[in-house]
Amino acid sequence: MTMLTPRTPAKLAPPGPSRRERKAAELQARTRLTGERLAGISARPAVQVLQEVDTSPAGLTHAEASLRLERHGPNTVAHERAPRWYLQLAKAYWNPFIAVLVFLAAVMYWQDPADPGVVILSVMVGISGLLRFWQEFRSGRAADALKKLVTTTCAVQRRAGSGSAPTTFEVPMDQVVPGDVVKLAAGDLIPADLRIVTAKDLGVSQAALSGESLPAAKADTRTQDLGQQETTDPVEADNLVLMGTSVTSGTATGVVVATGADTYFGSMADSLVGERPQTNFDTGVRKVSFLLIRFMLVMVPVVFMINGFTKGDWDEAFLFGIAVAVGLTPEMLPMVVSANLARGAVAMSRRKVVVKRLGAIQNLGAMDVLCTDKTGTLTEDRIVLDRHLDVHGNEDGEVLEYGYLNARFQTGLKNLMDQAVIDRVDEAEEVVVDARFSMVDEIPFDFARRRMSVVLARNPLVGDVGQREHIMITKGAVEEVLDLCTHLTDRGERVELTEQLRWHVTRIAEDDNRQGLRVLAVATRTIDTPRETYTVADEDGLTLVGFLAFLDPPKADAARALTGLADKGITVKVVTGDNDLVAARVCADVGIDVGQVVLGPETDALDDTELRALAARTTVFAKVNPVQKARIVRALQAGGHTVGFLGDGINDAAALRDADVGISVDTAVDIARESADIILLEKDLTVLEQGVVQGRTTFGNTIKYIKMTASSNFGNVFSVLVASAFIPFQPMLAIMLLVQNLVYDISQLATPWDRMDEEYLRRPRNWDAKGIGRFMVTIGPVSSIFDISMFLIMWHVFAANSEASQSLFQSGWFIEGLLSQTLIVHMIRTRKIPFIQSRASWPVMAMTVLAVLTGLWLPFSPLAPSLGFVALPASYFPWLIGVLLAYCTLTQLVKTWYIRRFDTWL
Repeated sequence: MTMLTPRTPAKLAPPGPSRRERKAAELQARTRLTGERLAGISARPAVQVLQEVDTSPAGLTHAEASLRLERHGPNTVAHERAPRWYLQLAKAYWNPFIAVLVFLAAVMYWQDPADPGVVILSVMVGISGLLRFWQEFRSGRAADALKKLVTTTCAVQRRAGSGSAPTTFEVPMDQVVPGDVVKLAAGDLIPADLRIVTAKDLGVSQAALSGESLPAAKADTRTQDLGQQETTDPVEADNLVLMGTSVTSGTATGVVVATGADTYFGSMADSLVGERPQTNFDTGVRKVSFLLIRFMLVMVPVVFMINGFTKGDWDEAFLFGIAVAVGLTPEMLPMVVSANLARGAVAMSRRKVVVKRLGAIQNLGAMDVLCTDKTGTLTEDRIVLDRHLDVHGNEDGEVLEYGYLNARFQTGLKNLMDQAVIDRVDEAEEVVVDARFSMVDEIPFDFARRRMSVVLARNPLVGDVGQREHIMITKGAVEEVLDLCTHLTDRGERVELTEQLRWHVTRIAEDDNRQGLRVLAVATRTIDTPRETYTVADEDGLTLVGFLAFLDPPKADAARALTGLADKGITVKVVTGDNDLVAARVCADVGIDVGQVVLGPETDALDDTELRALAARTTVFAKVNPVQKARIVRALQAGGHTVGFLGDGINDAAALRDADVGISVDTAVDIARESADIILLEKDLTVLEQGVVQGRTTFGNTIKYIKMTASSNFGNVFSVLVASAFIPFQPMLAIMLLVQNLVYDISQLATPWDRMDEEYLRRPRNWDAKGIGRFMVTIGPVSSIFDISMFLIMWHVFAANSEASQSLFQSGWFIEGLLSQTLIVHMIRTRKIPFIQSRASWPVMAMTVLAVLTGLWLPFSPLAPSLGFVALPASYFPWLIGVLLAYCTLTQLVKTWYIRRFDTWL
């Protein structure tokens, strides 16, 4: 007998990576491969690199450069380009509400080409789409004006022919090709990825790539070097300089090894263009839109069936159902949202905030987590002397004096720390350099020794005779200077530097390092046998005087700005490529609760779930690379947060795109500006805080419109259902419903100019489709109660209870329905008592008064016969006033209960 084994159920394959995750993986892989290639170039001798790119130290000929430009293309990285105007126009009409209206207009036209409802719907659709297109097109043009190139040329060495002498001249950066020999000097932008051939005192600002605020020192190379030990990070290689960085000091010659998309910069930029991920704003609008559309798809067939069965006229029931569908559709939502966003963009531009993508304004208001870099945001983006300490860690003016003399008398290009010492003394006037000293010689700084020395002559006093005394003052890295010291100065006395004292002074320097300070040692030597010239060999037998400690200081208003953001419910997380000790010190100085600092490489070992938990509890991330920054942003989003990211470097571009709202500055690198949604004209959190308030105002006014329209439309449809079931004629003609809806929607165009209550602006606001549905079914039936009351009044008091008098019934309900819809604007716009505790802005008041007057005028106007209206008796209006007052009273009572029950309103 054959035994049958039960079939093992097939395992469900895990879901594949999303498009967003694939894009992130592609960025990571491409950046890694580019980094590995550059690291290999760094490890090989310069002679070999020159051979590999088929060039020589003299550079390419003009003909060779032209051929390579054709082969490799322009030296540009991928840029995001705005679509053509006609594509933007088409996109402005790509909206579910507009699609519904276009479909309904087509059906009405098919039924009756002369139906005035077709014209009304066409006007609604046209105005909505055109306004949205114009606002977004105008904002895009304004953003393009920010894209400025600081430097467009670089110094390249080329030859006229194979036997000609090389000539150095300026060429546009986009015409640099692999194999070009480029000359660099202080202030130059690096035009491509270069392998250094020769260099002297070369310092490079790599903040745009690494986030490190201090310039990186590159190796001094007098001749073609033999390469260095291979590194996994090309940014750290001391014989490579990369596109997107700039020279802060020194000179160099380098050969171009990669241009355009093949550069390290380009490997990131090329993966940043294309479709953006769905943001909080996009998701919220989509959810709300389909909630309202689903409600319409349920209610309209019900209205159609009830009217068809009770009245027997299926054609009329069909047209009435279409009119109800229009009434349920917030067709002006795209226009109101666009007007809201446009007004927000204008208001923010006055506060030095430029909006590139209008949807980002509402995301800014919904933001509850802000990830920011450190340099220039929390700090002043400049180096200052924080303290000058003796060997025991106490402030000592003598240390400052020697440091100043070293910086003041050196003849080379002064670096940022030299200038910081000079600025400190000039501001405080603590040291006066007079005729006491004169320059004898100097031993320039180089990156192998990591120190520099000046030799000064101590000028004799008047009347003194004899040879002037020479003194050497050395300043540099603590380890290198301390290795040359045999003594130290202790309370004015020269003491032998024992091992115990060496450990003691090392600990003093390390304590400052742990506080995030960059520390330099200062030492001196009195020369026994003065002479005219000195060498590196003379830097020996030094006496340690003390330490100079430097810091990129926190902004004076950073703590206040952080407090302001916290008061508005925004948690600030620092995500920087800078040193962890520096980041921790700066964050502590501005009042951030640092906690445990997490390093970027630590996040690579975590899966998405683990990183989500870590990101939620961590305030400061340091030494983070671009891929890690973007992953941290996505982890926070996966935790339910609306995330903003503030950055200005190429290393921030991926995170800027992935964030719900990317924020950059007008001085940022080009790709960072393109990746951002919002650009600050000042890198200042106070400016950003003002933008957040404007974003919440914009969001609040949009939610007002949605809740006003959804609740009143729901109430109207509920009233239609009741009337259709019990009244032998249509409670309102289809054209009346369309006109009522048009007048009401036009009155809502002032909503973007309304003010918001202060309480609303204190915490982040987010889309809540479920809450909108709950609001709609709670507040909507209140208006139905008074609609039905008006039905009974018209039926019994005014005897409008037959087909012969249906126009009177319909006119009476039209006015009551329009006026109650208009009043609901003032009831819903605030959680307070309207007109008493909170008043609408004057544009809203003016538009609602205009809507009321229009509604009262229409039944008495020359248009009345064509629209089916009849004039109402004067006795109707006291009843109308009573119904509206009762409606406002009950709505306020229900509002008070709703707020207590759900702790929310808008």
